[in-house]
Amino acid sequence: MVFQRQILRATPRLTAQLRSPVVRSIIQRRFASTENQFVKERQAIKEHAASTTELWRKISIYAVIPCLILAGVNAYNLWTEHWEHWSHMPPLEERTEYPYQNIRTKNFPWGDGDKTLFWNDSVNYHNKDKSQ
Repeated sequence: MVFQRQILRATPRLTAQLRSPVVRSIIQRRFASTENQFVKERQAIKEHAASTTELWRKISIYAVIPCLILAGVNAYNLWTEHWEHWSHMPPLEERTEYPYQNIRTKNFPWGDGDKTLFWNDSVNYHNKDKSQ
């Protein structure tokens, strides 16, 4: 209780001292100075960061996005050309099955045991009677 009373009594004196012209001018000189080298350097860094950010934003919008679109169109065209090539090949059942294809020393533990984990019926074909 005594400590609180002392703080309350001292508060008006401290505020009066901080309002004095001498203290106020020192505080203003330290915190409001714009001629400081540090302040100038920080301002230059902020301006550089703003211009660099704007540059990379423009590069991302006007260069990267069109390049991604062109790459997607190119990939789609190559994909369709690839499947057009497959349409000219004979059916899977008529293709030659060589002895080095689809070698099985033991059955796989899934399905019928003959197909690999990544088997695709439209691309892969294995006739057990032909290969043996």
